[in-house]
Amino acid sequence: MSPPVAPPGWSRWLVPPAALSVHLSIGQAYAWSVFKPPLESALDLSGTQSALPFQLGIVMLGLSAAFGGTLVERRGPRWAMTVALICFSSGFLLSALGAATEQYWLIVFGYGFVGGIGLGIGYISPVSTLIKWFPDRPGMATGIAIMGFGGGALIASPWSAQMLESFGSDNVGIAYAFLVHGLAYAVFMLLGVLLVRVPRSARPVEGAPATLSGPQVSARSAVRTPQFWLLWIVLTMNVTAGIGILEKAAPMITDFFADTSAPVSATAAAGFVALLSAANMAGRIGWSTTSDLIGRKNIYRVYLGVGALMYALIALLGDSSKPLFVLCALVILSFYGGGFATVPAYLKDLFGTYEVGAIHGRLLTAWSTAGVLGPLIVNWVADRQEEAGRHGASLYGVSLIIMIGLLVVGFVANELVRPVDPRHHVPGTDTPKEAADDRREQPESA
Repeated sequence: MSPPVAPPGWSRWLVPPAALSVHLSIGQAYAWSVFKPPLESALDLSGTQSALPFQLGIVMLGLSAAFGGTLVERRGPRWAMTVALICFSSGFLLSALGAATEQYWLIVFGYGFVGGIGLGIGYISPVSTLIKWFPDRPGMATGIAIMGFGGGALIASPWSAQMLESFGSDNVGIAYAFLVHGLAYAVFMLLGVLLVRVPRSARPVEGAPATLSGPQVSARSAVRTPQFWLLWIVLTMNVTAGIGILEKAAPMITDFFADTSAPVSATAAAGFVALLSAANMAGRIGWSTTSDLIGRKNIYRVYLGVGALMYALIALLGDSSKPLFVLCALVILSFYGGGFATVPAYLKDLFGTYEVGAIHGRLLTAWSTAGVLGPLIVNWVADRQEEAGRHGASLYGVSLIIMIGLLVVGFVANELVRPVDPRHHVPGTDTPKEAADDRREQPESA
């Protein structure tokens, strides 16, 4: 499947909606918790078992992005979006069959393994193309798309809940809900497949830098540089800090104010979770766009430095003021989302656009690591503190200090990032020759 080339006069602003159609769909993964209680009841599963499809999906996201990144670069965005559509939708259809026949393993295989491949390929499918179309504003462009992944649950969560209410929460009702998800997302993602285009030349915007101007680094060479592994540490620390709150948000705010005169109700805790999702989504477009103005290194100084300050305020004063606790948590989650959306542009700044999608895919193994590390730290520490007889905010004191330490580690790693040594550059990309060639190849009508 050849990458579709944009015709003359085609607007680059049609690419972000194409990317959004994919990311809003695969962002359903954040709404998996809606299916957990019905599955546990219908198939007699434990909480650990009902979480397994989601956990495997996130693991496969990181693995498929890492191993499929180079293939995505070679085959182009339409091929990648098609693969994502087939895998993600098929995952739901297999899960529907598993629920209907009460075969739990089929749900794990369908949603977790097959659907997880769709998550990973779909997540990285538009990144390289967006950066090529928006060389002047790469942070904003990738932020728009990746915002969709953060906001997908805002659509999927109430939609899924409504379907379970309409179809029933037994195994047959769950099967119908999975079936509708698979078919609906296939249609929605097809819009992106049909709409996406690649630029006609390496300079799609007059006056902007050429796509391949400046030094370029291949994916194979990038993983051998200290810059890649420093960014891997930066992303791991930032995601660990954010997901630590996101995964345990409702019980955390309840525990923090359980011993006060105004405890937090279950409804208010659910509202807090919704606010965190909105902050996660807003941070992806807001902070990544800001990075185009102040630079990628500076914005990560904000994510990691101010993030550590927010955690310190929660640890010291969080149980004394609900507005302060909520504000600090919202800022941390906005940094969590912003970190995801900004890192493709950071990679572009360091390694060029030559194989930035493949490099991004390899870097997403940091997400898989943080997805295990963050919840493990917060839950393990809370369990140990509870066993020691502590309660309320004291359950989280140690884990908050650990998060501050991790963010400091990430801050130091970001400070150590320097330009890539020329020995890693693709031969012939250290001179402005490509930019001159691009000008000669640019159509006069452009």
